Amino acid sequence: MSIFKNFFKKSSDTDLIAGTGNERSKYMPDEKPPLDEEFIHNFQHQGGRFLYAIDEKEIQQHFEDILVEHDYFEKDILCYDEGLSKRFDDFNLNYTSSNLKADFFLSTCEFIIANNGALLFSSRQVKETKPSELPETYVILASTSQIVESIGEGLRGIKHQSKGHIPTNITTLKNFKEATAKQEKDLMHYGAPHKRLYLLLLEDL
Repeated sequence: MSIFKNFFKKSSDTDLIAGTGNERSKYMPDEKPPLDEEFIHNFQHQGGRFLYAIDEKEIQQHFEDILVEHDYFEKDILCYDEGLSKRFDDFNLNYTSSNLKADFFLSTCEFIIANNGALLFSSRQVKETKPSELPETYVILASTSQIVESIGEGLRGIKHQSKGHIPTNITTLKNFKEATAKQEKDLMHYGAPHKRLYLLLLEDL
């Protein structure tokens, strides 16, 4: 799975075999885009900010760009993952595992959900904290191998990986746009946290 290859691929013989344009029968089912394209479309539609990287060097550069954009240097960063705090240890940040008022939340996630652009978390990333209690800005590190089609597939993945010790506080997050005044009054949006989210997505397939 290569995101850029999917985005910038040129027409080829395989396109003709599959049938495109007028050659495609109206009775054939709609072609479903690859999972990476489906996720990126839905994620950005939700207001998420997507940063793709092919190696660790690009991950580090994207992370620095976020810090520069918001002047996060020497600020408190909420991070429950010691491995992540060590991974980004060269940026003069104050890592904390207790200050919920930190400038942003740095974490991984369980899975990336293609069909609605959401991210799936559990207590392994957020402990027992509710999304509404965490900082308004998330910086999430994930890889392309974590992209799955649906929440159900993600839940099955968590169960498979957990080997009998299923984590608690499993939750999805997909509101990445600033809430409008109308939405704040709408019962359908009441209590749903709106987060500014940066996704650092590393190609590993």
